[in-house]
Amino acid sequence: MTNQQENVLTNPAEKTKRLVTCSLFAAILAISAYFSFSLPLPGAPHITMQNFFVFLIALLFPLADSFMIVLVWMLIGVIGLPVFIGGGAGFGYLIQPWGFYTVAFLIVAAVLPLIRGKNYSRIRYTISALIGVLIIDLAGMVYLMGMNHYDLTTAISIGFLPFLPLDFLKAVAAAQLIPAFRRLQNIN
Repeated sequence: MTNQQENVLTNPAEKTKRLVTCSLFAAILAISAYFSFSLPLPGAPHITMQNFFVFLIALLFPLADSFMIVLVWMLIGVIGLPVFIGGGAGFGYLIQPWGFYTVAFLIVAAVLPLIRGKNYSRIRYTISALIGVLIIDLAGMVYLMGMNHYDLTTAISIGFLPFLPLDFLKAVAAAQLIPAFRRLQNIN
């Protein structure tokens, strides 16, 4: 354990700062659900800024904080507050055909902090974020394929390819913003 981690665990002011920061990012994640638009496909989900903020959280915070922020946000949505994409809420939202894209945010919140490394590297963080896109979009597509009984070609054309360009753009942008957010985190 590093001195900084020990300080956060023992210093009450640091504990409070950590709690407030994590809460703030959970709130930002909830608000980002409303920055969305629909794809012109029948029954299609919304394109949203939520995955941008999931990438930002997973690249910015240590594993425990990243996972906890996304888990708290998800639990708030499960109990009925409209924090999912397009103002969705409830457990039913997560088990609907498009719901696993949202569930995959938890996977990304756990995997990205493990693969990105401790010290910022623009290339490594960008590759990690792009891996996050693939995790979300592939996991969501596989679930969509199973729920709607699509063949692989249909699942790829409806549940994977339409999302990639903007998701890759959001992932790259999030990875590039990490140094600025780290500077903001270190302001006392």
